[in-house]
Amino acid sequence: MKVFGLMIGLMCVLHAGAQQPAGKVLSGPWAGNITQRTAMIWLEVDENTHNVSVRYKKEGHPADSFKTVVYRGALQQTFNPVKLEINRLDINTTYQYEIQINGSSITGADFKFTTQDLWKYRKPAPDFTFLAGSCAYFNEPVYDRPGRPYGGDSSIFKTMAETPAAFNLWLGDSWYTREVDFSSPWGMNYRVALDRSRPVLQPLLRAMPQYFIWDDHDYGPNDAGKSFIYQSESREIFKNYTLNPSYGRDGKGIYTQISYSDVDIFMTDNRYFRSEARYPDSVNGKPNPDKTYFGKEQMEWLKNALVHSRATFKIIASGSQVLNFSTNYDCMCSYSHEFNELMDFIKEAKVEGVLFLTGDRHHSEVIQYQRDGMYTLYDITVSPLTAGVGRVRGNELNNPQRVEGKLVEAHNFGKISVTGKKDERELLIDFMGTYGAKLGRWSISEKQLKFSR
Repeated sequence: MKVFGLMIGLMCVLHAGAQQPAGKVLSGPWAGNITQRTAMIWLEVDENTHNVSVRYKKEGHPADSFKTVVYRGALQQTFNPVKLEINRLDINTTYQYEIQINGSSITGADFKFTTQDLWKYRKPAPDFTFLAGSCAYFNEPVYDRPGRPYGGDSSIFKTMAETPAAFNLWLGDSWYTREVDFSSPWGMNYRVALDRSRPVLQPLLRAMPQYFIWDDHDYGPNDAGKSFIYQSESREIFKNYTLNPSYGRDGKGIYTQISYSDVDIFMTDNRYFRSEARYPDSVNGKPNPDKTYFGKEQMEWLKNALVHSRATFKIIASGSQVLNFSTNYDCMCSYSHEFNELMDFIKEAKVEGVLFLTGDRHHSEVIQYQRDGMYTLYDITVSPLTAGVGRVRGNELNNPQRVEGKLVEAHNFGKISVTGKKDERELLIDFMGTYGAKLGRWSISEKQLKFSR
């Protein structure tokens, strides 16, 4: 009887094991935040996954050279985004990796990444290209507004994946929460998890590192700012689904900085600290210091970071436009106190090489801002990827600030190249259409972004 009982128990155990569902990857994996000696791997797994690890090795090396990093965070939740850090890597080296889910391996030809080179004090700044864009909308009819679908042809992500580049910078509205989403943290998690899992996105995610800032729709409701009741939860969700170097300071905001070759990109947060647009912009005829855009903490960080930077081009990325005085839509220039503070600082501190790179507007353009005593500032707007195209109208039809001929009213992304010898560097942006057609081009040299000597 004891033997029979043991056999029955063993059969039950084996049956239970056979019925246990296997875990699977819902989106990803992709490699990001790649430095000279470190990298991060991101993926999301389903509720049946109870262990995740990554194995990696130098490309071309034998299988027995694989090293393993095990995920130590919580799993088997409703949403399971996973981040795995790989370190002690060699510079300018390509690595292959594979993911292990519940003991089963998952790999692919594009499961690889290359660490950055160490060029400073050794060789000229490398030429490179990066991509940028904003406003990616995927239709979900049951929750979309009635009428014509807002989301357009997602083939643009295939085109981007096939465009060689060092990284891709998402300029906000990287996913669009609907009314059913931003009424709860679960809903906001649902939206980004669903959109991140879209098959059309996976080749782009794996083709190059991805960096993100947000605007209103991936932060919360339309035009939302510091009054959004799920502000903290939104920040945590954003952190879970991106691989940026850092996320603000002291648990506030998502601003950070990335550097590549001789370019620094200051990735700002235009929502967490932002006053409502209708908040009074002036008090007793003077700019209202209580109406904030970046907020005091972020502004202090940005000013110090600009002064510290020795980059040829210092790009300030923002989810909303900064310099467009003709618009009735979101723009930092409508926040007079902080706008003047930043403009005055750039002038007084003689910070050279500053450009603004922005999203939001559902069309692309180049805006210029001329001011006595300093070089002309430019605001390069790149939008939309797949969301509805917004044609200019009203005051903006003949905007005197727009660089002539630099308006694109179509789905597009920016292909931005930085090239040239020392002291002769040039930044060139091509506005690229859904299938790779060049819809516009603009360039500027580093000499145009300097103060008169």
